Amino acid sequence: LLLFQNTRNLFHTSSVDLGTQTGLQISPQLYRQVIKPRQTQLYEYIHRHSQMLVFLHSCGSIYEIIPDLIEIGVNILNPVQTSAYGMDPVWLKRQFGKYLTFWGGGCDTQSVLPRARAEEFREHVRERMRIFAPGGGFVFTQIHNIQANVPPENTLALYEAAKEFRRYPLQP
Repeated sequence: LLLFQNTRNLFHTSSVDLGTQTGLQISPQLYRQVIKPRQTQLYEYIHRHSQMLVFLHSCGSIYEIIPDLIEIGVNILNPVQTSAYGMDPVWLKRQFGKYLTFWGGGCDTQSVLPRARAEEFREHVRERMRIFAPGGGFVFTQIHNIQANVPPENTLALYEAAKEFRRYPLQP
């Protein structure tokens, strides 16, 4: 309780990788029976006893339970793995952008970041900003950790593009 009383303007980070590349690790029904009630207790307690936001890290294809996550009080979703099945960025923003802050989704670290030419990042980042940024609720960052196989110039190009397109609305 002392932690919550003294950190009113921060957020609680919770990490439960519920998804894989192709779907949930467990069925939505099992999630709702076993995990959701426990998360609900924790997140309700946090919201009741503090002003903290709930930041949930869950990789993979979790689109089937995003409404559940919103219902139980998740405020921020990370890493927004748009390369996973069903995690289309346009659909995610349209369906859930009013209810969640997307912290991630800015650049695919599996296929784009390690393989694209540095020049390609500008358009990739611009497109992600066009999708996620309108209306707010977007923290630009790559989808997951930058891996050792990523050329340094690609990382630099990614953040240069993010800096270029950081102002809203984006200009053509």
